[in-house]
Amino acid sequence: MTFLKQHRTTIAVGIIWLFHISGIIGITLGFKDWFLTKTPLNLSICLLLFVLVFPINTLKKAGLFLLFFAMGMFAEWLGVNYGILFGDYSYGENFGPKLDGVPWLIGCFWALLACTTSSMVSSINIPLWGKAILAAGLMVILDFFMEQNAPNFDFWEFEGHVPLQNYITWFVLALLMQLLLLTFRLKGNRTISFHLYFAQLTFFGYFVLVNV
Repeated sequence: MTFLKQHRTTIAVGIIWLFHISGIIGITLGFKDWFLTKTPLNLSICLLLFVLVFPINTLKKAGLFLLFFAMGMFAEWLGVNYGILFGDYSYGENFGPKLDGVPWLIGCFWALLACTTSSMVSSINIPLWGKAILAAGLMVILDFFMEQNAPNFDFWEFEGHVPLQNYITWFVLALLMQLLLLTFRLKGNRTISFHLYFAQLTFFGYFVLVNV
């Protein structure tokens, strides 16, 4: 137990990259359906590692995480059911169980991504508003790469092209979350934050390049 406690960040980072690199290799070799159906498992493990290592261990952190989860779920619910905010789209089957058309994991993803990107920019010596804009921009960049793969991976799909309003809404919601995080001075493990972000960016960026 002492070893695990001392090296939990290293172990968590190794697991995160193992899952993402395995996914890249497996899908590239032709096992696309098998790996993509395991997306909920991969996201759930990443979420668990984030909660344990970031960690979400205070009422303030838990409260903000739950708030962002609720914000993400509500925004996605409006989008899926009424075409408000993001445009007209619907979720596929590879993001796991849904609540009225919205996968539970997408709410978790909003919260996780907000916390990790805030942690990534926290030590940069710029004004608070600059950090908020930068972190929100990082969130939108990852969303951009995910959008390119989402229909092919049966994650979600828009009616036609992804509209500009999707990215604008993402940025506005992300900016609001970042301002809250920075106002409440939420601190977390920057190492796990960087690796969670770049493992996902590497995964989705790779498939944009190879178009599998």
